[in-house]
Amino acid sequence: MIRYLVPLLLLCPGPAAAQAIQPGNWDLKSTAVELVIPGTSGFLLRMMRGKSKTEHKCIAPDQARAGIAALLVPDPKAKCRVESSVVADGRIAQAMVCPQKEGGTFRAVRSGSYTAAGFTARMTMAGQTPKGATRIVLDQTAVRTAATCRR
Repeated sequence: MIRYLVPLLLLCPGPAAAQAIQPGNWDLKSTAVELVIPGTSGFLLRMMRGKSKTEHKCIAPDQARAGIAALLVPDPKAKCRVESSVVADGRIAQAMVCPQKEGGTFRAVRSGSYTAAGFTARMTMAGQTPKGATRIVLDQTAVRTAATCRR
């Protein structure tokens, strides 16, 4: 279950209020900072720490008008429910609950800052798995990488 959860949550931003952004290609990078995953070897956890996963998003002009929210949309496959989302004055504060395939939920809390150029945030996910309490901390950044999207 965890091998599916980590990549999904690495890329699982939540909704936000509008902040104008430029259309084009954007990279959303999530880097594992802390991993407590029962049943996973210490060696594997050490290998995963510091590793990054990047999601490439093409933001069309109509999406860009929606603002920073275009970058902070949860992956529909995650089926996360946003509990709270405050995106104002350059600050992000979000909390969501994501169901797990094997039952139970993970709570994800994100805090950080944003500008029209992107965002920087820390996400902490915690929940109970059949093997015990799990905690994953990620540093996330979003930056525009090109005026046009790669196809």
